[in-house]
Amino acid sequence: MTSGLWGYGNAEGYAAGSDLTGYRVEATDGHIGKVDKHTEDVDAAYIVVDTGPWIFGREVLLPAGTITRIDHDEKTVFVDRSKDEVKNSPARDEGHHTDDPAYRDQLGGYYSGGII
Repeated sequence: MTSGLWGYGNAEGYAAGSDLTGYRVEATDGHIGKVDKHTEDVDAAYIVVDTGPWIFGREVLLPAGTITRIDHDEKTVFVDRSKDEVKNSPARDEGHHTDDPAYRDQLGGYYSGGII
């Protein structure tokens, strides 16, 4: 997996230690949900987005590298993926997503266009 995909390095407005929980999440083509949880683990950072009724209450995991900007005043996270890309992402396995290398590799492949 590429470390750039799993880090906040390119996110404008990112500040280490910021609590993003509850922030709105905006895809390139509109609102997709809110941040349910997030992590800043080195080379393993991500946000979990609660999509609410938009895709039947599904939660999705987005690698931190998909975040382009964080607006703390507006409490909004912007990602560089479309609603369809998020909707069609690999299903989040609630019990294993944080420590399952196969799932992380699957997500990394999906969000990097198959290049890990």
